[in-house]
Amino acid sequence: MSPENLSSVSEFLLLGLPIWPEQQAVFFALFLGMYLTTVLGNLLIILLIRLDSHLHTPMYFFLNHLALTDISFSSVTVPKMLMDMQTKYKSIPYEECISQMYFFIFFADLDSFLITSMAYDRYVAICHPLHYTAIMREGLCAFLVAVSWILSCANSLSHTLLLTRQSFCDANTVPHFFCDLAALLKLSCSDTFLNELVMFTVGVVVITLPFMCILVSYGYIGATILRVPSTKGIHKALSTCGSHLSVVSLYYGSIFGQYLFPTISSSIDKDVVVALMYTVVTPMLNPFIYSLRNRDMKEALGKLFSRAKFFSW
Repeated sequence: MSPENLSSVSEFLLLGLPIWPEQQAVFFALFLGMYLTTVLGNLLIILLIRLDSHLHTPMYFFLNHLALTDISFSSVTVPKMLMDMQTKYKSIPYEECISQMYFFIFFADLDSFLITSMAYDRYVAICHPLHYTAIMREGLCAFLVAVSWILSCANSLSHTLLLTRQSFCDANTVPHFFCDLAALLKLSCSDTFLNELVMFTVGVVVITLPFMCILVSYGYIGATILRVPSTKGIHKALSTCGSHLSVVSLYYGSIFGQYLFPTISSSIDKDVVVALMYTVVTPMLNPFIYSLRNRDMKEALGKLFSRAKFFSW
């Protein structure tokens, strides 16, 4: 059978968010505000890192890429969701749906790998401070980011190619606000065993394995902190890791609940709520976490405001 005959569906219908019609305006304003906060907050982080030479370090190199990824990740789904909240016929063309799914998986995986790279950076900074500059050189940082992009691209491409081989017949209603892979596979009238096997296997590799690496890194960090006799040293070590730990908790907490434990979230509404957590809430909170809990970022922000005030005079 030729690829063009595998599916008779030319578009999908997105059910959107499980909210009442009279609540649409309130939630539209809420999510629009959250999306604008995500974009502006992460752009501010990128601007601060670019302008302040004190932030030209490996940690902020990864943070710069994470901020850009968060903007892209949120932009894959939220603008379409906001548009659908203003229309009655929430359709999305087949090709656009597949593209949305590809970029959603790509940026979700990229987030995971970047967070893992940041955990390794913190491990080297605390456990091997004297060799930090020698280990976390510019070439290694660029290599880690490049590998993150390549692995994310390979994973999302594998899911996309497998999905394009599925036949959807007449079922085209997606009980979600975006083209989620798991939701699309439930609509297929073909055998989805290979898709589900790859989804589970690759999910373990790109989600669980990085998470285990983070746990190991913080295990060594914890052991090193306990050997530090100085209270000041312990506080300094905790302050450098606090922001990253908060982001890890937000990101992996929702991801695990959504994909690795599907039996726990059997309700469609619960799946949508969890998806909102990591597509809307987490990218929005990351700038606040790194700005409010990070002394270097607060100092850079103060310099930016002072400079803006000086030029305004």
